[in-house]
Amino acid sequence: MKQKKKRHGPAFWLLGLCLLLGTTLVHAQSNFTISGKISDGTNGETLFGTSIFLRGTDIGAISNEYGFYSISAPQGTYTLVFSYMGYNEMTREVVLDQNMTLDVELLESSTQLDEVEVTAEEPERALLRKPEMSVSKLNIKTVKQMPVVLGEVDIIKSLQILPGVTNNGEGSSGFHVRGGAVDQNLVLLDEAIIYNTSHLLGFFSVFNADAVKDLKLYKGGIPARFGGRVSSVLDVRQKDGNSKEFAMTGGIGAISSRLALEGPMFNDRGSFLIAGRGSYAHLFLKLAGEDNSANFYDLNLKTNYNLNQNNKLYLSGYFGRDLFNIGGSFSSSYGNASGNLRWNHIFNDRLFSNLSLIYSNYDYELGIDFFDFDWVSSIQNYNVKYDLKYYFNDAFKLDFGVSTIKYVFDPGRIKPTDPASAINELQLDKKRALESAAYINAEHKLTDRLTAQYGIRFSHFNRMGGQPLNEYLNDRPLVYNNTLRIYERQDPIDEVNYKKSESIETFSNFEPRVSLAYQLNEFSSVKLGYSRAAQYIHLLSNTSSVTPIDVWTPSGKYIKPQLSDQFALGYFKNFKGNVYSMEVETFYKTVDNRIDYIDGSDLIGNNTIEREILNGESKAYGVELLLRKNEGAFTGWLAYTWSKSQQRTPGGDAGGPGINNGDWYSTPHDRTHDVSLTGAYALNEKWSFGANAIFQTGRPVTYPNGQYQYEGISVASYSDRNADRLPAYHRLDISATYRPNRKPQNRWKGEWVFGIYNVFNRRNAASISFGQNMETGANEATRTAIFGIVPSVTYNFKF
Repeated sequence: MKQKKKRHGPAFWLLGLCLLLGTTLVHAQSNFTISGKISDGTNGETLFGTSIFLRGTDIGAISNEYGFYSISAPQGTYTLVFSYMGYNEMTREVVLDQNMTLDVELLESSTQLDEVEVTAEEPERALLRKPEMSVSKLNIKTVKQMPVVLGEVDIIKSLQILPGVTNNGEGSSGFHVRGGAVDQNLVLLDEAIIYNTSHLLGFFSVFNADAVKDLKLYKGGIPARFGGRVSSVLDVRQKDGNSKEFAMTGGIGAISSRLALEGPMFNDRGSFLIAGRGSYAHLFLKLAGEDNSANFYDLNLKTNYNLNQNNKLYLSGYFGRDLFNIGGSFSSSYGNASGNLRWNHIFNDRLFSNLSLIYSNYDYELGIDFFDFDWVSSIQNYNVKYDLKYYFNDAFKLDFGVSTIKYVFDPGRIKPTDPASAINELQLDKKRALESAAYINAEHKLTDRLTAQYGIRFSHFNRMGGQPLNEYLNDRPLVYNNTLRIYERQDPIDEVNYKKSESIETFSNFEPRVSLAYQLNEFSSVKLGYSRAAQYIHLLSNTSSVTPIDVWTPSGKYIKPQLSDQFALGYFKNFKGNVYSMEVETFYKTVDNRIDYIDGSDLIGNNTIEREILNGESKAYGVELLLRKNEGAFTGWLAYTWSKSQQRTPGGDAGGPGINNGDWYSTPHDRTHDVSLTGAYALNEKWSFGANAIFQTGRPVTYPNGQYQYEGISVASYSDRNADRLPAYHRLDISATYRPNRKPQNRWKGEWVFGIYNVFNRRNAASISFGQNMETGANEATRTAIFGIVPSVTYNFKF
């Protein structure tokens, strides 16, 4: 029998080509390698982003997410420098005549303790030369200094005062990056996907700052190891836990409190972290005689174990839940759960790997007592990923890996709560999918001034069977009625049942990524980037703000993957030894196959979503400016973004004019001008102060532009979609932190944080509704505001 010849895919040959290139480079000269791990000397936390360089040379490296570094150089005697903002610089004299391992511990700088850090920076020359752009990194200490609503430290709201990032108004969940929608952001907590980032419908985020070590937001130039979203990646890493001694941190606020415990375990071969938060606003509501209640809780867990010098295991998890009850007749709960088992392995002084087994779940429940039924929905995924990094030499570093994600979508199930209920149990069709990817990415120093980062990701999506699928005449779930001038939903003509072993639809995409950094001189550089990304799952929401009951759905026969192309150009400059810095970036981004909704679309409890949507495209472009003062008693930044975010939805196969006659119109999250001024001032050891000032163009909305009478009923007519805007949004927040006298020998350290959110009591419009006064018959508009002025007091402690 003739044996079938095995064929290798494009990703296989690309990997082989890059490995061959790297092997050629590494053998071009005889180098020796220094490698090891970098950690905090006080608590043992690994330090991500530490700069390591050989003084007097251009040879350097940056520690990875697990503190590992590798640096190669010709034989000789060198001064090795380790630098991380907020820590004392460490130098080591090394004689490099063989490969060696060097683990180091850095200590916090006493001169920095009274200052607010803006970000963990590399030395200025390394930062300017690094081909990384459209990236925002906040130091967790900075996040804790910012004034926030109700005194609760919030990572998401801190990101929203950076260029290119905004929200959809007060009380709205999620965030928008460079004109993208909420579902176009990939949010990761220790590599696990978080599908809903909000507590209490957007008032707080799911990230407990006491449990977070660092965070990085990629607005563009997304590295090839990330995929599945077309707008941004927010990579949040939890603390590993104090491996030196037992420690406790926490805080008591007006409506919530938090507590984090950490310490060594396994005979000092590992450590643990347990952090929890809970709100108690519902208790005050009950005491006030209110029938309504709303509260949340979450729990962060993490532990690690050193098997030996080259192998380490991590186990982390997150569990969070929100609970609502409206008058005893309506209840709701939603939350995330995730877990990750990771194995770090160091093959040798050049090759580092990480294997992860990840689980994520997001679900919500609605209980409607007067109808005697509950509504339950969820999305689950199981993820296996293997990432490797090879340090060929100082000029060439290579990342490569593979991943597979299995999705299970449960769009909804109705469960009667009373046997006598007239409601029948209903299960919407569950949907399954498998998303796989392979990637390779190189960081290549081409000359002393020019550095490149280039790579490609190959992704494959399989919409799996196990459900029936409707068939429509001419494959058209929607048809435009020229007489009535509306889109009409078509009745299915047949139903095809797919077995679980069958594929309903498959998609494959190559996603190239490239960025270049050219250092103009010692203090400035220009950077250029391009990235292509594919997104195979979609959030179905026809509201201006994301809600917990919005439904995720996979690509398939009627919903195509979103494909984005983004170009970015930036200029970066440091002043006075990095005391001041400036970043200016311009971007242009397009997204194909962006879904939109017909007028009057119904997405909840709908088994035929394809009859509610049209396929279109979107684009966003703009300019971002960030001016920072990085050092001194006063630190802060000015961020300004001018941008446009638009979409266009023609009728396509359904015919007709589409949305707004197929013309471009503003997306619901378009903000033309977005300005924020953030400052922090350390007066002395006892007192420090912070302030935020924010201005944003009002978000687009649709207003009625007239009315007519039909059989004695007044009917409103509306302008084009998103043709109007809410009033401009602006507010000022301030805070003061008081630290009582601290005796050096006392481990207990406490501080009081006093804050005022929205100092001038600005009643910013969350929405404007139109109606008719029942007494006078006059038309009237009603503004709804979420917050006025909100004072807060929080006591934070550390032991």
